[in-house]
Amino acid sequence: MNFRELKSLVRQGEHGRLEFKRKAAYPEKIIKEVVAFANTEGGELLIGVDDDGKIPGLKFAEEDKYVLDKAIARYCSPDIHYTTEIIPLNESRSVIRYSINKSPEGPHYVQEPGAPQRKVYVRVNDQSIQASREVRQVLKGEKKSREVRFSFGEKEKQLMEFLDKKGSITVAQFAEIAGEPARKVSRTLVLLVLAGVLRIEPRTGQDLFMRKSEIPERTDR
Repeated sequence: MNFRELKSLVRQGEHGRLEFKRKAAYPEKIIKEVVAFANTEGGELLIGVDDDGKIPGLKFAEEDKYVLDKAIARYCSPDIHYTTEIIPLNESRSVIRYSINKSPEGPHYVQEPGAPQRKVYVRVNDQSIQASREVRQVLKGEKKSREVRFSFGEKEKQLMEFLDKKGSITVAQFAEIAGEPARKVSRTLVLLVLAGVLRIEPRTGQDLFMRKSEIPERTDR
């Protein structure tokens, strides 16, 4: 990629598949973007670009890339496959470009220094957010690539009636209308997502579950 192509890319602004970082000073905080891209639809991470689209670049791009690569290898699991490129701006400044594809080996985790547990991140619009338990279960289920069957009972009927009226539902709302524990209805929602009946939209607070535009034939068992 040359400088002209870089500027064209930056003009898009940050979005679901593009993230800017001004510096590589705290690599353990940057690698969550790599994990989020791998867990979602892939994307491009540009180091040396401001949030407002200015391109100051990095003075020591090779050294910064080395540190970031070591952090990805150390803190991310399973291994993430990506490509990198150093794009010169002038004789003294460069931008690092990380290209990450959607991974078939997810979910990918980050073990942040000092954190008691590993975390999963996903990309939502122009942000990388921590994945809920339900999103993690969906990612694990998608990896297995097997046919999912479900029974359509009274609580599923209540769910669909609620979605017809409101358009979306959270785990807490479903637990309330079904009169069952959140953990139990959570499993139902995840199963319906994996069966292609619902889709999940991750949120910083509570995820939203919605009907898919095309719903496959129900399996009553």
